[in-house]
Amino acid sequence: MGRKRAAASGFSIPWWAWVGLAAVTPVVLINVAVAWLGDTTVSPLSLSFLEMKVNALRAYGAHRPSCLLEGHEPLEPLIARAERRHGLPPGLLHALVLVESEGRVHRISPAGAMGPGQLMPTTAAMLGVDDPFDPAPALDGSARYLAEQLRRFRDVRLAVAAYNAGPGSVNGRVPRNGETEYYVPKVLSAWVLTRPPPPPKPAPVVARAKPAPAAVKPTRKTVATVPVRTIESPQPAQRARPTAVAPARKPVAAKPAAPVRPKATTAKPPAAPAKTPVRATQAKPVPAQVNTRQG
Repeated sequence: MGRKRAAASGFSIPWWAWVGLAAVTPVVLINVAVAWLGDTTVSPLSLSFLEMKVNALRAYGAHRPSCLLEGHEPLEPLIARAERRHGLPPGLLHALVLVESEGRVHRISPAGAMGPGQLMPTTAAMLGVDDPFDPAPALDGSARYLAEQLRRFRDVRLAVAAYNAGPGSVNGRVPRNGETEYYVPKVLSAWVLTRPPPPPKPAPVVARAKPAPAAVKPTRKTVATVPVRTIESPQPAQRARPTAVAPARKPVAAKPAAPVRPKATTAKPPAAPAKTPVRATQAKPVPAQVNTRQG
């Protein structure tokens, strides 16, 4: 009869399974909400930091409506102002934010840390940060906390380690807890990229030997002579005297000249021929004499 009743009723779940399912369901819901809303990776059955996760989800629910209406400012100017305000080395807070949350404002870690600086709920309450997802107060609180650790340990490596594991875990060295020893090199490597480049070094000035001054020969000074213009006193203008004009002469008619008669000349008889041949020469004509008489 008992077997017939079990077969008739089908498969039955024992009571302890119902109790276990009721206990696991909230854990799964919390982890899934953290993974989805906080943009992180967490196991659905993780039982660690459940209280921190619940507080982070509560703070996220209070922040999100105002965030949808107003939005957020860019992180780089807020980070730079927080570094200057609290005297941090330039670029150190920026590197820490990149390693902690990759610059995501609504990040929730598997441990329940919140915001761009990944502040734990207890740390945020200690720093007076009411909304860890609001970038301006969250970054200011992270910068203040990091500057406090830097003043305490006077070493960048130890200050970064204290930011991650807590100042009580740092006893003169980086704690080895399976996380911090890998966290510190990541921040320092990112700091190399985020810090401003050093100013260029001035080029060395090479002193050149001054040449010996050459001997200067004494020279005679020459005085330039300036021509002096003499200004003559103006003389009174003299009046021009009238000149007498001579009367014009009457033209005199010239007498005609008498014609010139050529004078006759007598030619000499030719000379007797000589025995030796003589080159004949012609006698030069004698110019006629002209007698001119004026009438």
